[in-house]
Amino acid sequence: MLLETERLAMALLQPQDWMLFQQVHQDEQSMAWIGAVPDDKELQKRFNERLLPWFVTSYHMLCLVVRQKQNGEAIGLLGANAEWYPHRQVEVGYAFLSQFHGQGFGSEALAALCEYLLQQCDFHKLKAHVVEGNWPSRRILEKNGFLLEGVLRDNYLLRGKWKNDWVFGRLG
Repeated sequence: MLLETERLAMALLQPQDWMLFQQVHQDEQSMAWIGAVPDDKELQKRFNERLLPWFVTSYHMLCLVVRQKQNGEAIGLLGANAEWYPHRQVEVGYAFLSQFHGQGFGSEALAALCEYLLQQCDFHKLKAHVVEGNWPSRRILEKNGFLLEGVLRDNYLLRGKWKNDWVFGRLG
């Protein structure tokens, strides 16, 4: 599987992508809205789970490595977690190394993933949960046609504090 945009190429996570996976999850800025930096054992477990082959009906996450086309540098991760039956819905997510924030890579990568999930995989609805206050992530979703559907109060425990989640959706 390969998704491409003008500046980016996205391919399935491979065993040789461990360093990137580790860097993203140990980048304090990148993890600020996601959660605590996981310990090595937990991180290795997550990595191994994301290496499993992915199908539309899979119960585990699709994980793509995002690379710049011009130099092949890995800059982040993009994912989708499906609820195919009976609702044909999928939750999307992304995390980029902090030095690549603010350059439009997240929006560009998500656009390609959305097109793939809606056109090739025939999902009915794309979803995303974002911790309230994470404005950069909210802008990425809104640029890609996601609408705010509501707020879940005290829905996510982030660094020992309960936070509200913004819930976004995009129909196919």
